This record gives sequence, structure tokens and C-alpha cells, in this order.
Amino acid sequence: MDQNARHNMDELEKGLEISLTGEPRARVLRRAARQLASWGVALPPVGPLVLDFGLGRFQEIGLVEYWIANEAEAGYCGKYLFVFDGQTCPTHRHGAKTETFFVVHGNVRMTLDGRAQDMAPGEVLRVPHGRSHSFTGIGPALLLELSTPCEIDDNEFSNPAIPIGRSAE
Repeated sequence: MDQNARHNMDELEKGLEISLTGEPRARVLRRAARQLASWGVALPPVGPLVLDFGLGRFQEIGLVEYWIANEAEAGYCGKYLFVFDGQTCPTHRHGAKTETFFVVHGNVRMTLDGRAQDMAPGEVLRVPHGRSHSFTGIGPALLLELSTPCEIDDNEFSNPAIPIGRSAE
């Protein structure tokens, strides 16, 4: 296994530490699959992360991530991010990572540095590193995240109960 593949696997393993498992994961994936199929979305051939961020409140705080690529050597990452209605990806920022979000389906309320804006399909938001952000589904929603490589430890969550990233130190 090359160094880049090893890095990607290490980052996925860290993500699994804050993921649902077993039957709760399977239930979420069935629901998400039904919604994504109704939109005609093709998914990458990866095992998705069903994140509750270690809080045990998936319906309120969580999302499903489908990693398309996390190419550390090439300098880019691409993911589908799916949220159910009312579900929030918690407020966080990155020390190094810059992200661009593209709304594929549904609507989201994106919050950047405390300012909320509703976004619809086709809209784009760039989030430079160091900027605090979160998003919430207004109905089910699918975003495409394009970014610099994903490093789980580069996350700094505002909620200190989230057991990964710099908030865990």
C-alpha cells in the first residue's frame, strides 16, 4: 500500500471513531439510499461514514459522508455530504483546510462566522481555513465538498464534547 493510500485509510479510521455502527448505521444508510436514489445520484464505491460526532444524537447532529477522494499527495479531497431534514453538521473550523461547498440537491442553512444564509441547488460557498462554519438540512440535502486534503485532526469543534480534532486535546 502506498503512502497516500495509507494516509487515506488512517483518516477514515479516525472518522469511524465517531460513526454509528451496526443496525443504527444500517437503518440510516437505508433511509439515505432511498432519498439519494429518488434524486438519481450515483455514489462512489466506498463505505460511507455515518457520523454522530460521538454525541449519540445523530438525528440532530450528524451527517453521512461518502469520500470520493482524499489525495494528500495531489492536494485535494472530494466528498458527498448528506444531511436529513433538520440535521446539523456541528460548528467547527480548520487550521489548514479550505473547503468549497456545492449544493447538489435540497436546501441547507449554511452558517459562516455566525452569519446564516440559506443555499439552494447550484449555489457555492467557499470557506477559507480558520473560518467557523456549520450547515443544517432544510429538508434532506446533498452537498459536494471540494477541499484541500482531509485531516481529521485539523478539525476544531466548538463543542468540546466531540471527541476528535483539536477540541479533544
